[in-house]
Amino acid sequence: MSLGEREPVFVAMGDSFTEGVGDYAPHLPNGVRGWADRVAEQLAIADPRWRYANLAIRGRRLELVLAEQLAPALAMKPTLVSLYAGGNDLLGVRPHMRKLMNDLESAVVTIRATGAQVLLFTSYNVPLLPVLEPLTVRSAYYNRRLRAMAEKHGALLVDYWCFEKFQDGRMWSQDRLHMSTRGHIYMAKKVMEVLRQPHSIDPAPLGLPPARTRAQLASADLQWARQYFGPWLGRRLRGTSSGEGMSPRWPEPTRLATPVATSTPAMTPISSLGHSLVS
Repeated sequence: MSLGEREPVFVAMGDSFTEGVGDYAPHLPNGVRGWADRVAEQLAIADPRWRYANLAIRGRRLELVLAEQLAPALAMKPTLVSLYAGGNDLLGVRPHMRKLMNDLESAVVTIRATGAQVLLFTSYNVPLLPVLEPLTVRSAYYNRRLRAMAEKHGALLVDYWCFEKFQDGRMWSQDRLHMSTRGHIYMAKKVMEVLRQPHSIDPAPLGLPPARTRAQLASADLQWARQYFGPWLGRRLRGTSSGEGMSPRWPEPTRLATPVATSTPAMTPISSLGHSLVS
């Protein structure tokens, strides 16, 4: 990979999706791993010069993501910046969608002006409760703007909305809002495909889902409502966040421990990649 003398730097910005919530790893910062760590590991296998920072914190709305993370990200002189934020705004009572997307586009323009590539993600229509049905309409608007934004500014796009595998409940954690370890592994694979970089991520087949009776399904729904939905709704009503008091997992560019690569296939320079979609 030709990047001259400069060390390539990957900076991940956002909320719980990018922090890695759902892919639990007690030995790592904040107790999670996530797709971004896995992508950073794969990049470093092919080119050990890659460094990685993850500034994402769970519960953050777009305004805070940009206020807290954009300047530090740019200070690292990144080669690649992933930015996925706004999901927590979509779950708000009355989000100002036009302002939300304008602010996001402004951040993309700012990052692209430095010469860094930007990796964006559409949102996924997570099935929750009928009371949250407005989320579908908001997500559709968010995704339309994201696709146009990526095309206009030459950003890379992971079209998460189109990933049929996420219709399987095993791709989601027990809270039904964040990806499970399986989901994060699959997402890392799709990101590497969008980046057009070689990788060794090979998710295990899911196989047939376990059969469950109506009573078991109802019991699981009740347990979920008590353990996850209730506390989440309580935080929303109180205006608090699950990420309060938390710090970024990898606040400075670092090299993650990676397995030894047996071969290094030819790579396409990140800086030369254009807009890309995956299904």
